[in-house]
Amino acid sequence: MRRPSRYLVLAALALALLVAIGAWQGLRREAPANRAASAIPVRVVAVAQQDVPRYLSAIGSVLSLHSVEVRPQVEGVLTQVLVKEGQWVMQGDLLATLDDRAIRANLDQARAQLGQTQAQLQVGNVNLKRYQLLSSDDGVSKQTLDQQQALVNQLQATIKGNQAAIDNAAVQLSYTQIRSPVSGRVGIRNVDPGNLVRTSDTQSLFSVTQIDPIAVEFALPQQQLPVLQGLLNSATPAEVETYLDADGERSLLAKGHLMLIDNQVSATTGTVRVKAEFDNRDARLWPGQLVTVRLRTAVDEDALVVPPPVVQRSIDGHFVYRLDGDKVSAVPVKVVYQDSTLNVIAGVKAGDRLVLDGQSRLKPGSTVEVTPDTPAPAQMAESRSHP
Repeated sequence: MRRPSRYLVLAALALALLVAIGAWQGLRREAPANRAASAIPVRVVAVAQQDVPRYLSAIGSVLSLHSVEVRPQVEGVLTQVLVKEGQWVMQGDLLATLDDRAIRANLDQARAQLGQTQAQLQVGNVNLKRYQLLSSDDGVSKQTLDQQQALVNQLQATIKGNQAAIDNAAVQLSYTQIRSPVSGRVGIRNVDPGNLVRTSDTQSLFSVTQIDPIAVEFALPQQQLPVLQGLLNSATPAEVETYLDADGERSLLAKGHLMLIDNQVSATTGTVRVKAEFDNRDARLWPGQLVTVRLRTAVDEDALVVPPPVVQRSIDGHFVYRLDGDKVSAVPVKVVYQDSTLNVIAGVKAGDRLVLDGQSRLKPGSTVEVTPDTPAPAQMAESRSHP
């Protein structure tokens, strides 16, 4: 049998070496690709540092500080209504008048009776002085003098009664001119001029409601009572905001301050009623309106802020995934304050990059790939300003 030539053996060895080198190069190229394919895509956000106000929220009802149902205080015919429905009036403005002829006649009669009694008293005083002079010489009996003194005293008392009748008639006459007890807005008129009105009528003429300033009443859980008491005792009034929710949007109506808390807690609901006062020059708040109320209770200065999805919860407590290079680590954190737009946390530093989305596939040490649509901290702060 013929032995293979030396050249054929060398060629076979060279071919085997080339194949081995090619396979090794292929494995080197596939390793980075496999590692890249194993990276988990995530979105991250940087920890922001900013002042964060704390709020308590509730549904409140707008109330007028003064609302008066205008009713007659004397019986008479309504002769004039001097204001229009919806008109703004000031305290003391003349609103309506009643027929005053009968009351004026009573006033004139009372004044006449006063004049008559004053004339009688004048005569009685003259006679009393005469009897006093005569009694010194026993020219008149002691009984006659005493009777004259009693007559003078009676006339003086009658004069006081006549003056009281005059004052009463004057008060009744003033009731025929109905003036506004408060500054505010006139409501819908219920009685037209020409109608006879009485004090016993169940229906008022109209109402006058104060619009500026105005109040909002709302209820908070009794657990917040210490916080409310602290806010009332503070030198700076606690800020209260009201919003109107419409078509899925929330618009700021007015800013005011905490006015008072009720003197008792409701035993049925476990809540305490709270009232806030607002300047309402533009009349954006209207009596009876339902609004969303936010009461500022405190401000966390230089707080570390992240969006709510960043914070995860485990059986050991809250934690976040922090980005360290291309890997993540689980960092335990404490949630100091949270609402629908942000969480204030402790346990990380400002500027740390935390995983915002994709945590369900992560574990400590996982390799991640950051997607480009990562929100900036400024975007989160901007969303905070529009609750």
